Amino acid sequence: MMDFAYWLPIVWAVILVAAISIYVVLDGFDLGIGMLFALERHPERRDVMVNTIAPVWDGNETWMVLGGAVLYGVFPGAYATLLPAFYLPIVLMLLALIFRGVAFEFRVMTRGTGRERLWNIGFMAGSAIAAFCQGAILGGVVQGVTVVDGAFAGGALDWLTPFSVLCGLAVMCGYALLGATWLIWRTTGVLEASCRRWAARLAVGLFIGIVAVSLWTPMLHAPYLRRWIDWPNIVFVAPVPVLVVVLAFQFVMGLRKGHSKGPFLCALGWFFLCLSGLGITMWPYVVPPGLTLWDVSSPPSSQFFQLIGTAVLLPIILTYTIYSYHVFRGKVTETDGYH
Repeated sequence: MMDFAYWLPIVWAVILVAAISIYVVLDGFDLGIGMLFALERHPERRDVMVNTIAPVWDGNETWMVLGGAVLYGVFPGAYATLLPAFYLPIVLMLLALIFRGVAFEFRVMTRGTGRERLWNIGFMAGSAIAAFCQGAILGGVVQGVTVVDGAFAGGALDWLTPFSVLCGLAVMCGYALLGATWLIWRTTGVLEASCRRWAARLAVGLFIGIVAVSLWTPMLHAPYLRRWIDWPNIVFVAPVPVLVVVLAFQFVMGLRKGHSKGPFLCALGWFFLCLSGLGITMWPYVVPPGLTLWDVSSPPSSQFFQLIGTAVLLPIILTYTIYSYHVFRGKVTETDGYH
């Protein structure tokens, strides 16, 4: 029974990380495309940008809902502690996502009128604010929250620090890079060429952000630093920064050789390595610096019951997600349309 109670939270942690990772990948380039509206002013090319994601963008939010449900049902201690610590950025993020979704549809309905410009600005602002808030929340979790007797005991703005702001800006840059590389894969002509230029600049910004966050994070808590420098841990974590550099080289070569998919896959690899690095750093804490997986998890019987339902639901979500992207694959041009 002890082994069962020990391993269940680990299984759920893997599911939670997978849901968050898939959301970051899928909704990341959605939000990135919204932010790239600030660089592309041509109405027809903006429509092409939107049409690359229009058939699938709303389904991407499923993974955020799944992650929230797992946190609520399986790790209620973390949910009860983290939610009051991040009420402000979470509410702001949700409002931005809602306004972005409304702007996504209304910009089409108001095409050719003065209000189209307003909805385009809303689409850009909603995407940027949501991306920043997600990065700031991540940074706030990594830097830790004040907990007394298992409950949040800090202030409403404790999350807002230079480190969380850096994480927010890095995520904005990363999402914009995902959006640019997605458009390299899915578009042609002038828009594709523009995205290659944007991607080169954004990759530099993201790389600087990765280095800055990577150097800052181990300084936040002593266990973080030991995780990266103690022997034999260093043998297992050393490949992460090495692979970041390798992917940077592959990214540059892909852009120079005119590859379509390569830059996007390299950007995904950077995000995967960043999430892996954070996982290595924080393990086994869910609410740093004091609450572990087992401290905040629900009873084993409850976890097992939810695991049965998830085992049925997760393959369905994966199947329709993969199928929708398969159906709407290929290059999108100005002659194509979704709305």
